[in-house]
Amino acid sequence: MRPELTSLRLRIARLALAIGVAAFVAPSVSRTVAQEPFLTGQLLVATPEMRDPRFVETVIYMVKHGAEGAMGIVINRPLAKGAIADLLKGIGAESKGAKGEIVIHYGGPVSPEAGFILHSDDVLFENSTKVKDGIAMTTDTKLIEAISRGKGPRQTLLAVGYAGWARGQLEDELKAHVWFVVSGDKAFIFGKDADKKWRQAIDKWQIPL
Repeated sequence: MRPELTSLRLRIARLALAIGVAAFVAPSVSRTVAQEPFLTGQLLVATPEMRDPRFVETVIYMVKHGAEGAMGIVINRPLAKGAIADLLKGIGAESKGAKGEIVIHYGGPVSPEAGFILHSDDVLFENSTKVKDGIAMTTDTKLIEAISRGKGPRQTLLAVGYAGWARGQLEDELKAHVWFVVSGDKAFIFGKDADKKWRQAIDKWQIPL
């Protein structure tokens, strides 16, 4: 993790407050997006030619991709780590009995004050979006409470912000060879070794099919 925990408590509190105020406001996403094939559920990986500093060496899980545009969450840029109780206090949620730590990731440059939880679909809330292959996304702070009490999904990734593309924009970027696409299983997507994910995805891309 880049910064030390002690120097991040205020940052986590501010993120928590923003998340709580924003109520995990997300762009419009249908509850089930499987009908939109394209790259939904796959990994978008920056090529070595990527020059945009917001996306250099990023790996993005694609939550939605259709004719109207695309949305994804960066899964390999952790921002902060701290006690989940601190996060719940910042949200204004019940923190009594909360255990463990949580990592907050940079999800992308769009709506950096909004929070998103990617997770395995063994636990779903009313507003959860089932994406593909056992992965869902939830924008409800109650899921964080459930996680803190050992009642959440087996696998989770909390991010602030997202990556978004307007109609045809991602397709143009793919033609410009700044991204490539690979499949990704849950073990990879929710893996803790964030610093290794981009290189692992590059290696996977370079293996002849």
